[in-house]
Amino acid sequence: MEIINYTDEHHEYRQRFRSFLEDEILPHKKEWDNAQLIPKETWKKMGKNGFLCPAVEKVYGGAGKDFLHSVIVIEEIARANYLGLFAYLHSEVVVPYISAYATEEQKAAYLPGCVVGDIITAVAMTEPDAGSDLASMVTTAVEQDDHLIINGSKTFISNGVNCDLIVLAARDPQEKNPHKAISLFLVESDIPGLIKGVQFEKMGMHSQDTTELFFNNCKIPLSSRLGPKGEGFKLLMNKLQQERLVCAVSAVACSEFCLEWTVNHFRQALADKSPLARSQASQFALAEMVTELKMEKAFVNGLVVSHMAGENVILETSMAKFSSTDSAKRISSRCMDLLEEMGGVEEVCPLVDAFNDVRVLSIYAGTNEIMKQIIAKELLSSLKPLC
Repeated sequence: MEIINYTDEHHEYRQRFRSFLEDEILPHKKEWDNAQLIPKETWKKMGKNGFLCPAVEKVYGGAGKDFLHSVIVIEEIARANYLGLFAYLHSEVVVPYISAYATEEQKAAYLPGCVVGDIITAVAMTEPDAGSDLASMVTTAVEQDDHLIINGSKTFISNGVNCDLIVLAARDPQEKNPHKAISLFLVESDIPGLIKGVQFEKMGMHSQDTTELFFNNCKIPLSSRLGPKGEGFKLLMNKLQQERLVCAVSAVACSEFCLEWTVNHFRQALADKSPLARSQASQFALAEMVTELKMEKAFVNGLVVSHMAGENVILETSMAKFSSTDSAKRISSRCMDLLEEMGGVEEVCPLVDAFNDVRVLSIYAGTNEIMKQIIAKELLSSLKPLC
């Protein structure tokens, strides 16, 4: 098993963030779930304490930390049973597009604000009729003199209500090749013609704001283009490795939370001489789940090490994404089954929230069915050894 080598500085960062969650976040979970929104002031507190965009270079106001700091934030959010705090979408999915592809002027304009929480980001790819098939998007960006006109709509946009800056994917209607038609753009959310729709009522992650975005003749300067013209599809694909790895790290940590809580409950039940805790069926279930979790974590940790080394593991992260998220659904469900009646009572069993939250993990960052298509295509078209 590959072991991640955390330094004393990493451990100190984890403890600081765990304390921050306990003091500044978790006391407000119920309130923010009911409001279906995390206040922007909380984002600023996270930024002020160094828990947003840790990898951003120091020249742009960041700390220039390694990816393990990001892993720590993702794990601690999941282990706190609060996936509604979806800060790592901003830090590890959206902002890396700016860090990697923006001009110096764009980086200077936006990255410092992203680091301190003054700017909250979202990525707008999905459309009502174009989900996983990005080449089918119909939102257009038409050049007119020294600016572009954006028309279309995007849906299921995480951070959509709170966002100040959007990484938008749109197509040039004059380009017939769908993969060469797509470009990326940096769009500020307060421009005329951009309307944020009604917030979606979701099964889980209630305080994570998700909505639709409507672009009606939105005028943006040509300098808003992110990366080369017509390279948007390629740029999106280049960042999928980290996005799917982030999802897998979160899924494994969610499974850990569910299983640890259940095992602790059964330890107490065993001490109380509960017949349920002595049941062979219950004990076998726990043994099976912890074995499954150990294997998932070893695989994902190995990919974290490979990703940090700059290796191309997009195929393996697709495997980890579908496997770990399916596993999280199984483990959260089975743990609730073992708890009998209390397993469905939200007031006494935190696994209810976890069960609702993990359901979406198999959908975003590319559905698990898409992950399997990617794996099968590579498997059947390659002559390389399986392992």
